[in-house]
Amino acid sequence: MNMYWILYILLGYLLGSLPFALIIGKLFYKTDVRNYGSGNLGGTNAGRVLGKKAGISVIACDVLKVVVAVGIVSYFDREASIWAGFAAAFGHCYPIFAGFRGGKAVATMFGFLLSTSILPFKVLGMSSFLFSFSLLFYI
Repeated sequence: MNMYWILYILLGYLLGSLPFALIIGKLFYKTDVRNYGSGNLGGTNAGRVLGKKAGISVIACDVLKVVVAVGIVSYFDREASIWAGFAAAFGHCYPIFAGFRGGKAVATMFGFLLSTSILPFKVLGMSSFLFSFSLLFYI
């Protein structure tokens, strides 16, 4: 454990704190999903409130934020990347950018499993990102 671990964990937390349900809801639908449905900032609630395409996009982006956090940190320190992934999941549950009211981290934990597993799962994670990115243009 070195002194950079705190920075790696902070990076994971900040990436995990990106509330994609709120970002997509406000940017494309002018809707705060926290005011409807379960009130969570997750893909399921976004799908219920905003529709299937938005829900899929949110889920894919929530998966991707953990994959990105683990990927960046693993470039510098493989062991620290696991902690950055957990921090990203924690950031999804308690996002600093959304008043510490987040989701349940189902998709982010799936992203954690994808990013720390074997190569086919990493390819699947990147495919989900590309799919969600293309859906954003059709919403």
